[in-house]
Amino acid sequence: MSNSERIWELVDEPRTAYEALSDRIWGMPEIAYTEFRSSAEHAAMLREEGFKLTENVAGIPTAVMGEAGEGGPVIAFLGEYDALPGLSQEANVTEPCPVPGNDYGHGCGHNMLGSAALLAATAFKTYLAENNLPGRVRYYGCPAEEGGAAKAFMVRDGAFDDVDCALTWHPASLTRVDDMQSPANTRIDFTFTGRASHAAAAPHLGRSALDAVELMNVGVNYMREHMPSSARIHYAMIDGGGIAPNVVQGKATVRYAVRARDVHGMMALNERVIKIAKGAAMMTETQVDIRVLSAVSNLLANTPMDETMQANMDRLGPVVFDAADRAFAARIQETLSEEDIVSDYHRCGVEPMDDKPLCDFIVPFRQVGEAMIGSTDVGDVSWAVPTAQARVATHAIGTPGHSWQITAQGKAGPAHKGLVYAAKVMAGSAVDLLNNPHLLEAARDDHRRRTSKTPYICPIPPDVKAPIQPRPAGDRQDGRLATTGT
Repeated sequence: MSNSERIWELVDEPRTAYEALSDRIWGMPEIAYTEFRSSAEHAAMLREEGFKLTENVAGIPTAVMGEAGEGGPVIAFLGEYDALPGLSQEANVTEPCPVPGNDYGHGCGHNMLGSAALLAATAFKTYLAENNLPGRVRYYGCPAEEGGAAKAFMVRDGAFDDVDCALTWHPASLTRVDDMQSPANTRIDFTFTGRASHAAAAPHLGRSALDAVELMNVGVNYMREHMPSSARIHYAMIDGGGIAPNVVQGKATVRYAVRARDVHGMMALNERVIKIAKGAAMMTETQVDIRVLSAVSNLLANTPMDETMQANMDRLGPVVFDAADRAFAARIQETLSEEDIVSDYHRCGVEPMDDKPLCDFIVPFRQVGEAMIGSTDVGDVSWAVPTAQARVATHAIGTPGHSWQITAQGKAGPAHKGLVYAAKVMAGSAVDLLNNPHLLEAARDDHRRRTSKTPYICPIPPDVKAPIQPRPAGDRQDGRLATTGT
């Protein structure tokens, strides 16, 4: 299609600047709600490209939005730029090598995610202006996808109320249209308070908060046999009550993550977990405080949107990698197990292929694999507006998510090539949706049909606020840091 070919040219022309943006974000990893430098970089790029900038979206200091165009439908591109703790890593090496003095790293590729989404938005903005077409493009710079549920807070605040459709992507090992099977997820802290005492001299006077945590964990583990096989429950000890074994611990906290196929299933499972916590408190004569930290909805598919994205992938063909890309990916694969590589294929319903370090094909549309995937706050946007998400190859097949290997590959050739490809898929899809009003209306109809029987319910309780962090010293009034070192 000539329109798609032109939009792809508009992606290619400024690609170097956005590859550089991705590399800069990689070099300044910031975790949930502390992405002040990363969001400032995106805000600066939005200004340079002529977007009307809105900061502090939904009251979140690291959330930004850029808009351009007039009239017509509002087409949104969703970007992210948050990193992960514990994944500091040198780039372009094939062994664990943390960067001294920094514990964070882009082990999920969000440096690429935001850069490609902004590149797509910029190309689409130029396309609208070149053709004098009615329509508005929006880029949403979204923080805190990793456990912070920022998009859910943004949806709850009405940030997407007038959006007609949304497009996004995620770095991956295999290129495909996302199957939208991501489950709903909530994070809850259970803090037990008892009575401290000397564990030898007066154990009868103590009421152990740590015992309550352990009993809760045992109760939840017994419950696993009696919950849907698609559900997942994980926990981590946040505060075990101290390191002294001769003290009856008076306070302890455990954090739970509860996942289910959809929000209603998650909420039902939450109630069962809460009952177990209250039972553990009763058994130990302690008190339990239950605090929801965040929650996200399951992804909601949209057939017309997905088909549009697939059509763009099919016209583009797969990501084209060179010999150097394949050689580096092959060295990364040497750090992985055969099980890692095979599992990657099975998650997409594809038979494993030998001697293929990078994905040089497109997974067939709606190929169904093992439904084992993480959760994302894109789910809440998908309930608010018709949404499609691409998965694009940017790293070696088999690379585990949230790993040092992904961080190590975040500035390599496949990362750059994949992010540009993702921008073309999203921008091309936006052009098709804009130029075919019947297609956009079909997407709206599909969305209305899916939400008519089960309307959207924000999974975050009304009284829970985003855990906003203070700006660091040296931040200027315009939102950019006075120093931009890594």
